[in-house]
Amino acid sequence: MRRFLIATNGVKDENLILSKKIIEYISLKGGTSKQIVGNNGNGIFYEIGDKEQFDCILALGGDGTILKVSRDLRNLDIPIVGVNLGTLGFLAEVEPEQIYPVIDRLLADDYEMEPRMNICGTIIKKESKDLPVKDVALNDIVVTRAGFSRIIGLKIYVNERVLDIYEADGVIIATPTGSTGYNLSAGGPIVSPKTTLMIVTPISPHSLTSKSIVLSSEDEIVIEVLRMRKAQKEEAIISFDGQDGMKLSAGDRVRICKADSVTKMIKLFDLSFYEVLREKIAPHGLKKGMDI
Repeated sequence: MRRFLIATNGVKDENLILSKKIIEYISLKGGTSKQIVGNNGNGIFYEIGDKEQFDCILALGGDGTILKVSRDLRNLDIPIVGVNLGTLGFLAEVEPEQIYPVIDRLLADDYEMEPRMNICGTIIKKESKDLPVKDVALNDIVVTRAGFSRIIGLKIYVNERVLDIYEADGVIIATPTGSTGYNLSAGGPIVSPKTTLMIVTPISPHSLTSKSIVLSSEDEIVIEVLRMRKAQKEEAIISFDGQDGMKLSAGDRVRICKADSVTKMIKLFDLSFYEVLREKIAPHGLKKGMDI
């Protein structure tokens, strides 16, 4: 690969010091690059035309930056290399001090491709004639309580049959990639990102028996928002990969299944997922969410 798109979190790479060095190095080695910069996790908006051709995206930031890049640049369908300027960095495999040897390997096509499963969510509003809203997530789709709700009621269906009814702060539907994110801090299981499955994890359930459930990637999950308070119209909020959410009312449903698309991540080092877990979780402890 010779053509690089450098997507930088401008907060993490202060004064774009590392980005400028990468651009100079790529040019020195005969490659080409273009840079796009965002200022924070939720405010990064990349606009790249479909006609622009790149072989690879170098995403400089934390895992949240990589998630945002994967969303905003999904139309390009090109692989991502994460450069870790955050803390844990499960998605960001490359540390800043490794960047020059990594660029050399990319230029020499010395890498492996690791496709990551995405999930698709379709929001069906009970009291709206508008078309259903669809979105895709690499990490997770989360339904949580809205406003001053203390708990929300969620009826979970799998393949049109009722699985459970949660009275909880919410529910997480996580991909294998997302198993080390919010799902982990909510007590859900960690699974290898190479697998294709979905994890259903309730958030602070008001029950002694509600546990995470691992489902096949071929299953279809439906979340129905139940009426808990007559005086409150909007019961819940749905969010895809931690982005700004959409409000849900009683009777609204979210249909979730495996997406047709995958996110292409480039793997450069011969470290197993379990070695990465030991290296990143053990020294830092478990934290809710992820650094962006």
